[in-house]
Amino acid sequence: MSVAQVFEKLEQNFNADAAAGLDLVFQFDIEDDKTYHLVINDGTCNLAEGAHDDPSVTLIMNSETLQGIVSGETDGMQAFMAGQLRAEGDMMLATKLGELFTMG
Repeated sequence: MSVAQVFEKLEQNFNADAAAGLDLVFQFDIEDDKTYHLVINDGTCNLAEGAHDDPSVTLIMNSETLQGIVSGETDGMQAFMAGQLRAEGDMMLATKLGELFTMG
């Protein structure tokens, strides 16, 4: 699965109820691919390619780690502890990804 397909899958598995009242930007800096960002705004989710001017949190990883997390094979916290995933900005927001998107 390509990185673009992984993000399309994420977008399809978006939980709008969990995003009610939120205004966040998750940026994904994929080291061996492109940068993408997801804009979560009061129950909506919009995926865009490229960097955002002011992301709430930036998650930095390679495509293999991304695919593992989205498929549910890799635990995001374990990837973070193992150094496979880095976060810049509000790191606590990264924990919300599991609520906002159905993984696996």
